[in-house]
Amino acid sequence: MRELSGKTAVVTGAASGIGRALALRFAAEGMTLMLADVDPGGLAETAAQAGDGKVFTQITDVSDAAAVRHLANRCFGELGAVHVLCNNAGVFQGGRMWTRGEEDFAWLLGVNLWGVLHAVHEFVPRMIEQDTEGHIVNTVSVAGLFATPGAGGYAVTKYAALAASQALAQDLAAAGAKLRVTALCPGAVRTRIADSARVRPSTLVSTPTQDEVEVQEAVSRSAERGIEPSQVADLVVEAIREERFLVMTDPRYAARLRLQTETLLSGNLPSYQ
Repeated sequence: MRELSGKTAVVTGAASGIGRALALRFAAEGMTLMLADVDPGGLAETAAQAGDGKVFTQITDVSDAAAVRHLANRCFGELGAVHVLCNNAGVFQGGRMWTRGEEDFAWLLGVNLWGVLHAVHEFVPRMIEQDTEGHIVNTVSVAGLFATPGAGGYAVTKYAALAASQALAQDLAAAGAKLRVTALCPGAVRTRIADSARVRPSTLVSTPTQDEVEVQEAVSRSAERGIEPSQVADLVVEAIREERFLVMTDPRYAARLRLQTETLLSGNLPSYQ
C-alpha cells in the first residue's frame, strides 16, 4: 500500500513509546487516527502531539475481547474503514521460568498474544470486506526470535505473536485478500517497556523476585542505549509501502538468526549470555 494520505490507521499501545511514534508518523502522512491504550493521560498527550488532523482516542484493554470489539465497532461505525491496524500494545516482565506465577503469564499472554488475536478476530474480517488495500502490523519484539535468559515468559508470548503473524499472512494470501502483514521485531528502543508494571492491573498481584528486578534493570539500561521510537516508525511505514513481512531494527539480528538456526539444526542450544 503506497499511498497513506487520507487512509485510516488504528494504533494500540499509543500512549507512549513505539505506539506514540507510529501515531505521529501516520499523522504526518495525513492519515486519520484511532488511538487506543489503557493510559488515559499518555493517550491524551499523544493525541495532542498528533496535530490538527482527525485524531480519535479510545481507552482499551486489548486483553479484553469485549473492549477490542467496542474499539472495532467504533472504528468502522464512525470512521467507515480501517486501512492500517497496528497491534502494538505490549508489556514486559522478567524473571526465570519457574519463578513466574499464573498471574504473570496471564497478564503477559493477555496483552501480548490475546491482544493480537482479539484484534485479528474483530478487525480483519471487516477489513477484508472493505475490499481495499490494507496492512496489519504486529509488534512482536526481537524476543519473538531469540529466547534469552531471564525473560522466558515474555519470549513465550512473543514467539506466539510471531507465529500468529506468519499464519495470518499466509491465511490472507490463500484467501486472495488485499491485506498484508508485517511482524515488527524491535530490539533495544528508548521506551518505558521495562516499567510495564505501571499498567499492570491491580487485581494481578505479584511480588518481584531478585532475578526479576535484575532483568528489569538490565532491560531499562538497554532501552536507554537503544534507538529512538521514531526510527522504528519510519521502518514500519517503509515496510507497509514495500509489503515487507519481517522488520528487524538491528542489521546484526540477521546474522544472529542464521547462527541460531544452524545451532538448532546441529541439535544444540543457542546461547545469548
